[in-house]
Amino acid sequence: MTDTTAVLGYAWPLVVSPGEEVAFHLSSATLEGAEATLIRVRCADPDPDGPGLRFHQPGTAIDGPVALRNQPLRPGSCAIIPDAPALNRPGSLSLGLFLYPTAPLAGAQTILARWRDDTAEGWRLALNTEAQLEFTIGAGGRLWRATAPRAVIEREWIFVAASLDTGAGRIALTQSSLDPQAGRDTGCTTTAEGPGAITWATETALTIAAHALEPGAAPRTAGHFDGKIDRPRILSAALDAAAIRALAENPSPAPAEPDLVAAWDFSRDMSTDIIRDLSANRLDGTLRQMPMRAATGANWDGRTVQWTEAPELYGAIHFHSDDMHDAGWSPDLRFTIPAEWRSGFYALRLCARQDSDDPVESFVAFFVRAPLGKPRSELAFVASTATFLAYANSALRMDQVHAEAMLEGLLALSRDDVYLQEHRELGLSTYDTHSDGSGWCYSTARRPIINMRPRGATFNYGNDTHIIDWLEQIGQDHDIIVDDDIHRHGAQALAPYRCVITGSHPEYFSRSMIEAFDSYQRNGGRHIYLGGNGFYWRIGWHPTQPHAMEIRRGMNGLRTWEGEAGENALSFTGEPSGLWRSNGRPPQRLVGVGFDAQVFTRSYPYEWREPARDPRVAWAVEGIDLDAPLGDFGLRGGGAAGLEVDRVEPTLGSPPHLLWLATADRLGYGGVPTLEELRTLHRGAMGDQNARVRADIAFFPTARGGAVFSTGSIAWACALSHNNYDNSVSRLTGNVLRRFLDPSPFEGFDTQERSLEGICPEA
Repeated sequence: MTDTTAVLGYAWPLVVSPGEEVAFHLSSATLEGAEATLIRVRCADPDPDGPGLRFHQPGTAIDGPVALRNQPLRPGSCAIIPDAPALNRPGSLSLGLFLYPTAPLAGAQTILARWRDDTAEGWRLALNTEAQLEFTIGAGGRLWRATAPRAVIEREWIFVAASLDTGAGRIALTQSSLDPQAGRDTGCTTTAEGPGAITWATETALTIAAHALEPGAAPRTAGHFDGKIDRPRILSAALDAAAIRALAENPSPAPAEPDLVAAWDFSRDMSTDIIRDLSANRLDGTLRQMPMRAATGANWDGRTVQWTEAPELYGAIHFHSDDMHDAGWSPDLRFTIPAEWRSGFYALRLCARQDSDDPVESFVAFFVRAPLGKPRSELAFVASTATFLAYANSALRMDQVHAEAMLEGLLALSRDDVYLQEHRELGLSTYDTHSDGSGWCYSTARRPIINMRPRGATFNYGNDTHIIDWLEQIGQDHDIIVDDDIHRHGAQALAPYRCVITGSHPEYFSRSMIEAFDSYQRNGGRHIYLGGNGFYWRIGWHPTQPHAMEIRRGMNGLRTWEGEAGENALSFTGEPSGLWRSNGRPPQRLVGVGFDAQVFTRSYPYEWREPARDPRVAWAVEGIDLDAPLGDFGLRGGGAAGLEVDRVEPTLGSPPHLLWLATADRLGYGGVPTLEELRTLHRGAMGDQNARVRADIAFFPTARGGAVFSTGSIAWACALSHNNYDNSVSRLTGNVLRRFLDPSPFEGFDTQERSLEGICPEA
């Protein structure tokens, strides 16, 4: 068995153009070195029933031995405020904040601190292992501590105030429940002895949701907190809890407020990693490991679910002890992509031998894009980087309690699956939940991603390479472009191509991406969609950080978690998230078909429908027996229609002149409709009794000579290579591709866009 995890790494940037440099950040806990080879990936799926792993080795200067070291991962989000004179005022202090703990019994957790763990100096507000609040002062080798007598409750807002009165030599700690009824009231106050005088240690960062392990402006941190923190305040005087709360209740306290050291407003600069201090000291901080912003605060009252409408209600940040945005590894290899290289899926292959008999073969994936405006082909294949990131390091099969029931079989775990269960510090996918049960809404490429590479899980990346393999097999030249470039550059990224292909599962799309494809199709572009469950979720890309995407699951769609009420808007952009169907852009309006069901039990063939005999599409079915099933074979479940499937639906926008060519509408009891398809529940909802659970093949022309062809199935791509590529799925796809590359118009369809004069006669 091949060991795929003895070496891990990531490439940065994830996407590069010829002439640009890519760096490889590598780590191994067991190996001192490996043999590196740069490859272009033709097929990443090792399934022996298919084409198998297929690579092209161009030969580069970095091919050869590479030294390895163990580079640790340090998950856990927090905020860091560097040391400043305002933080060093000797004597009394007070602090207050609103707190929403989400895993209070998960271990000791620091909430707000100016604490050095190496010398046990400073002050720290924290939860202990019994979920009790503690306020600790440390100086001169001595500790003073006040511990709340009552534990906090999970997922309940409280206000917390702590103070040190050096004049009285006392420390005080108060917690107040914001909803003190039905057993939720944990309110209490405690006092304890404190120092009569104190001078705070310098060179100590102030931290939120963790504490520092050492001095310095960017220290390592520990004791990471799980939960929301809202409106933290610090004062250089000992105030009572009521006075501290009054300052925290005010979203914008006066900067000149006496004794005010810091007052952070997390609703400012929402899309950045900066937290703003409203005090006159301007103690702005930086967020580490991308905690969740645009979180409802303690004052959220349900009047809006969009933070942009009332930012003051979204003054909380949800921190997680397992947040992972940036591994922070040092690079081990660098390589400048030669100007003559083809665009494509690429990887650094790392091979070695270790003490066991298992050979090591690991991969670090990256993409070489076709330069913007400089096409080398009439055809482009779109790499679905948003979807690859959405599923990055998914642990769903193990974590989802009904996975075996959904798949109708026992799970077969790969070494990658086992490794991910043991090493969640890699950061999980947007399908998974954090250790506190809340959903992962961000995913980034600055970390190892073990299911986006050759030999990894076949879903998405592996399936898409079957299309690349097929294009190579038929000798069809093509460029590779990536969807986050389409987001940044819009329709001009698509415009140079006569035809573009989207792959097996282009599920995640931003508004800019949807609009770019819509514009492309309206302006004569031709789009072949060879997948299922595409154009489904509305996402955002980070405005300044490359290869970082965001999804909010909301309360609809086929989802594995739901966000907190009111947290549906994207922190990156302020736009609503959720389904494109719920945002007025059902996939049917763009590609004629839209997601309607999962079918993981097996895959099925299509049956031809009468429109397939329409002479206007004779070019599509040339050489194909229309009396025989289409695609009764394939690597995913034995058929071309399976996994996740899309159907034609005029009520959701399938075009009036669409030709519905074929359907797979007998998907058995394993055909499970998506939740948005179920207005009411009844026993006939599954695929054995529900004709709306199906995969459809559709064609329609668009304006100015454009056209769309859709297959409505993830499994389609994995049927292309059957019988050495000599099969009806391959033939139909090839017929369509050749015709779409032929510039001649599609005859017999009314696709003219009428002018405004023709629609609105002059008054």
